[in-house]
Amino acid sequence: MQNTRIDLPTAPPGEDWAGEMGARWLAGIDQFESMIAPIGSALLAKAAIGSGERVLDLGCGGGATSLEMGVLVGPTGSVTGIDISPDLVGQAKKRAEAANLRNVQFEYVDAAIYRPRATFDRMVSRFGSMFFPHPVEAFRNLHGCLTSGGRIDLAVWGPPRDNPWMMEMMGVLRRHIEVPPAVPRAPGPFAFEDTDYLASVLIEAGFTDIDIVSYEGLQPIGGAGGTPGSAMNFAMSSLAAGRLMEDQTESLRLSVRDDLQTMFARHYTEGRGVMMAGKVWLVTAFASPSRH
Repeated sequence: MQNTRIDLPTAPPGEDWAGEMGARWLAGIDQFESMIAPIGSALLAKAAIGSGERVLDLGCGGGATSLEMGVLVGPTGSVTGIDISPDLVGQAKKRAEAANLRNVQFEYVDAAIYRPRATFDRMVSRFGSMFFPHPVEAFRNLHGCLTSGGRIDLAVWGPPRDNPWMMEMMGVLRRHIEVPPAVPRAPGPFAFEDTDYLASVLIEAGFTDIDIVSYEGLQPIGGAGGTPGSAMNFAMSSLAAGRLMEDQTESLRLSVRDDLQTMFARHYTEGRGVMMAGKVWLVTAFASPSRH
């Protein structure tokens, strides 16, 4: 399926998840995780992780999904979360210790060159797979981390035009500054918006039996139960909107903050928060035995 491009910003190439971006995510981790929790639930429902399985959590972030899967696999299974951010891996380790989940461990490593001591039955990633500078090579390496016939399940963002939570924020910014156009297929949140491209990457990397379905739903911007003000603060401190405004004047930033808060107020529901629509691709594929 080919998607018509819309000039919206995506994450800039070379985004520093090992440094700045990892620190940003950690600073707003509760809000981030609350915002995307419904998508994580949909991903795990589709993945249907079973007891006793060995699972790799790709781009595990603060480890929320890893810990959920640690419960699903039980004491006879195991979960390994990997991430390129040392800050987030450190947080994930603290959470696993606090939860007393001894079958969950975390490693600070680049997934594109990861070499596990033993292969995994399953691989899962909630928004951790879209940032590779060389995706085919990275997924080919990850293919080698799975047992023959092992399964991978991914959640990646659909097209920007189907994600009003991003579209409307960028619309506000466009009234004040020039927003750089998106670079098709560049590393970033929308790298895999085109499902034909996503499938071609997985096929070239050695995966087969690819199934891609859409998940659409409302998500709480800045976390469940937030206000228009807290959603605005979250957007300015942790999302692309804030990064694009960093070099602007204080008066311009204040104008953008006001306009963002007004926009978020239109989507506010008391008790639920700022609820905005999003679309995600849920992807399943299997490691072809021919590559082992």
